[in-house]
Amino acid sequence: MSETGRAPVNSRAGRPQALSRTGRLAVMLCCGSVLAGVPGAAFAQAQQEAAQSEPAPAPAPQSNIIRTISVVGSERLEPTTILSYIRLRVGQEYTSAAADEALKDLGATELFANFSIRNDNGNVVITVTENPVINRIVLEGNQRLKPDKILPEIKLAPRQIFTRSKVRADVARIIELYKRQGRFAAQVEPKMVQLPQNRVDIVFEISEGPKSKVRQINILGNEKFSDGELRGEMVTKQARLTSFFSSNTSYDPDRLAFDQQKLRQFYLTEGYADFRVVSAVAELTPDQKDFIITYVVEEGERYKFGDVQVDSQLRDFDSDAMSANLPMKSGDWYNAKTVEDTVEQLTELAGRFGYAFADVQPRFKSNPEDLTMNITFILREAPRVYVERVDINGNTLTQDKVVRREFRLAEGDAFNSLGVLRTTARINSLAYFQENFEVTQVEGSAPDRIVLEANVEERPTGELQFSAGFSSIEQFILAGSIRQRNFRGRGQTIGLSLNYSQFSRSAQVSFSEPYLFDRNISAGVDIYRRDFNSFNFTNRDRNTTFRQSTTGFSMRAGVPLTEYMSLIGSYTLNYEDVTLDENQFFSDLDGDGVRTCDPLLAGRFLCDAIGTRLSSIVGLSLNYNSLNSRIRPTRGKTISLSSEFAGLGGDVRYVRFRGRGQQFWNVGNSGFIFSVLAEGGTIIPLSERPEAGIDDIFLNDRFFLGEPQFRGFRIRGVGPRVLTQRYVPDADGNPVLITERRQTRDDAIGGRNYYLGRAELEIPLGTGARELGLRPSIWADIGALWGVETPVLQDNPTGIQFLDPNGNPIFLDAAGLPTTSPTAPDGTPNDPAIRPGSAIRETFLGNSPSPRITAGIGVNWNSPFGPFRIDFAQTIRKVPGDDERQFTFNVGTQF
Repeated sequence: MSETGRAPVNSRAGRPQALSRTGRLAVMLCCGSVLAGVPGAAFAQAQQEAAQSEPAPAPAPQSNIIRTISVVGSERLEPTTILSYIRLRVGQEYTSAAADEALKDLGATELFANFSIRNDNGNVVITVTENPVINRIVLEGNQRLKPDKILPEIKLAPRQIFTRSKVRADVARIIELYKRQGRFAAQVEPKMVQLPQNRVDIVFEISEGPKSKVRQINILGNEKFSDGELRGEMVTKQARLTSFFSSNTSYDPDRLAFDQQKLRQFYLTEGYADFRVVSAVAELTPDQKDFIITYVVEEGERYKFGDVQVDSQLRDFDSDAMSANLPMKSGDWYNAKTVEDTVEQLTELAGRFGYAFADVQPRFKSNPEDLTMNITFILREAPRVYVERVDINGNTLTQDKVVRREFRLAEGDAFNSLGVLRTTARINSLAYFQENFEVTQVEGSAPDRIVLEANVEERPTGELQFSAGFSSIEQFILAGSIRQRNFRGRGQTIGLSLNYSQFSRSAQVSFSEPYLFDRNISAGVDIYRRDFNSFNFTNRDRNTTFRQSTTGFSMRAGVPLTEYMSLIGSYTLNYEDVTLDENQFFSDLDGDGVRTCDPLLAGRFLCDAIGTRLSSIVGLSLNYNSLNSRIRPTRGKTISLSSEFAGLGGDVRYVRFRGRGQQFWNVGNSGFIFSVLAEGGTIIPLSERPEAGIDDIFLNDRFFLGEPQFRGFRIRGVGPRVLTQRYVPDADGNPVLITERRQTRDDAIGGRNYYLGRAELEIPLGTGARELGLRPSIWADIGALWGVETPVLQDNPTGIQFLDPNGNPIFLDAAGLPTTSPTAPDGTPNDPAIRPGSAIRETFLGNSPSPRITAGIGVNWNSPFGPFRIDFAQTIRKVPGDDERQFTFNVGTQF
């Protein structure tokens, strides 16, 4: 710009020194502009001064902004993992509220024992102490509940993170488990044992306390039945001395609800259709040990059956005929159990005629005016059903045909519910599959088609057993066996068994085929060797009398006649060798140096039994079996009639008949099992032996009776026997008979006929005793054995004189030498040569059909070391000569 265009300014005064004309004009224009803007400038300046007069907010300090977040103290967890649990982030403003939220987030993880947050000028530090790792769980003081019952129920486990909430939950769970056992006083104290490397052992110290019993059961409102009658219907029992073995005296809330149903069921069966339980309250006693249960009931009025009829919508059933055959009649007292049973019977009846989906609905109409209950059983219309298909699933080893041949229904048959039930029972009897197997029914491709399914779960069928035990009969027993009940999956049974005891030894190989050539014919063969030592008792000592060795085999074949009946034929060939101890029972009877069986030492019946013989026996038996279990039946019966003919070759000839029947009843729903048994037999000789005192039936072919079949008597303690008593000279040389039982030889010789009966009631125990396998019972036995030929007996107070080979009596001369002359040369008599020990008396006893009766109590126990049976018997009636025994037991052998 030219110099005239510039306006020099005094830096201090700020006033112009010289202005040109043009400059003056510009100044004037500017001054006008300024004057025009004075009011606006004045207003802006006023606003600025007002704003400066109010205090301005302070800027946020730089330390409240989160610059960094760090984690201190973490060992197993990564810092980034811990930061992911909280909502604090870098760049956010740090506030106390945000810190509290972060602490809550850390606590919710239950991963830390201690934790804190600190802010250091924007640097947030999170300090944590991690919860330890559980090394192991220890239970102390638990006797009634084993660890395998507790540990699966709790949350804590090894290698998990310890948390206090889980500990509290597990304590509550353990206490709940004990309450279920009736121990409401149980206490659990958890403790933690610190270990290196931040590990801990969790110890639950358990104080189980006693079982909380039901001290009293009170019933209010009952007028028709006494408190005792109603308590008898309940499962829960009052704690009394007589209920020592019962577990039902403990308090159980579930059982309390069940007892209400039992009360209602009882009243309904007695006709009280309006009965109801108003309330049921269980209260702890003041000492916190037992419970008092109080029921309040309303009995209502008792009803009778009114009009009872059947309304059948099925064309094969006549309503009037079915109504006439109903078990209840008009005027009978109303019984709900009879109604339920009638519904089941009608449903089963419809199922037998092919109506698998038959629906029976009872329709009730009560008349409070005349107290009657009218019932109409409606059989709703349903299609007749046929078996479309039979499916077998789950069998990996067992062949399909083994299961399929047990079905009582085939594809295309009309459905029959009875056939399904029988099929289920037959497959269960195989014992190849899971317990409580059931044939399931599935709808088929059409409404009138049904599919039967056998969903099986196979279980091991091979058995390898070794056992040792002690028996009051045979002393120590050793046994071993191997058996496969489903050989090659074909349903065949093959086995080998060995047994050894002091008085018996045996070995047997057996094979059974239930369906020979895939036909409904069973067959089997047994090959065996049995050694048996018979014995008697003298002075409480057991003495071996004879030894019997039997080698042979048996073949059998059977065919079913009906569903429950079968006919079995058999053939047995035995080679028997009976021997006596020559040192004990043989002597030189005739003085010729030849030792033979001495009847004075062994008895003529034993001398007659020795030798070898071949027995060829044909047998036939008719069997009926409807038991619900082969192992431990509770209902059903079994009957067996058998005959044997010996004489198809061989050395013995006889016919033997036997019969046996047994029935089981489950007494109500109380758990009592009542059974009766009856059996008997006879053997008829087909050849005669004319010698005096010699029975036509050999000793080892006769029947014997005693322990263990007949409790209360020793082995072979019942029936014909010969007692041998000795004469001993007194001070004057006169013979005196020794009659003490302990010094009398007792030889059982068996009989031709016998019978045996038994009645037994098995008593149920509480859950604890039942888990131990204890099954007590009371019983009574009756039986007899008789029919043998009376043997030739000896009664020689002075003894028997020796005879020479010609039968002449032998004497002793003055020098003690044998002679046949009764007098010496001088005329003095010679002493007879008396056989040593021949001054005896033999007595024949016990050959009577008169009943022997015993009664007692017994206990079966499935002990850890084998089955155990103990019996205490009292003889009620016996016959002279019978050998009693009040206490018997068997361990490690079947009974």
